Amino acid sequence: MTPRPGPGWAQFLRSQAEAILALDLFTVDLLDGTKAYVLAAIEHATRRIRILGATAHPGGQWIVQQARNLCMDLDQAGADVKFVLHDRDVIFHEGFDTVFTAASLRIVRSGVQMPRMNSIMERWIGGCRRELLDRTLIWNLPHLRKILAACERHHNDHRPHMALSSAVVRPGKSGGRYVCELAVSLPDSSAS
Repeated sequence: MTPRPGPGWAQFLRSQAEAILALDLFTVDLLDGTKAYVLAAIEHATRRIRILGATAHPGGQWIVQQARNLCMDLDQAGADVKFVLHDRDVIFHEGFDTVFTAASLRIVRSGVQMPRMNSIMERWIGGCRRELLDRTLIWNLPHLRKILAACERHHNDHRPHMALSSAVVRPGKSGGRYVCELAVSLPDSSAS
C-alpha cells in the first residue's frame, strides 16, 4: 500500500488545532441503577471542555438540540472553529451533522475502532473517569450534572495543561474569547 500524498493525521491535528472541536458521548453508571449518557466537547487549541448535556435517553432530538446549543455557544464566544471531529456512533446521525454544516463547519469522522483519531477527547474522558467518576458515588442524573459542572469549571479555570506549557484556560477580555494564561508563579524580584 502506497502512502497517501499530503499531510498525515498528526500533521492535520497540529496544523488545524485552532479550528478543531472534538465531541464524544460516554456513559456513566448511576447508583439508582440507570445508565446516563454524557455529551462533551473539547477545543483542541485551548483544551477548553464543554459538558453539553447528560441524559438517560439520548435520542435524535436530544442530540440535535445539544448541537444547536453548542453552535450558539461557539458563536457567542467568538470561537474560530472550522472542523467538528466525532466518531461514527449511530447517535451522531445526519441531522446532528446538518446543524454543524448549516453553521459552515466541516464534519470529520474518526475511523472505525480508531480512538487515537480523537485522542484529546478520549484522554479527557479517561481522566474524568479515573479522577472523578470512578471515585464518586453518583446517586442520580441531577447529581451527575452538578458533579460534571464542577469538573468542567475546575478543568477550564484551575487545571494547568501540559500541552499548553502549563497554561490555564480563562475567559479573555475581548469578545468572550478564551485565552491561555500561565499557571506558574514567578518569584517576586522586589522581595529580595
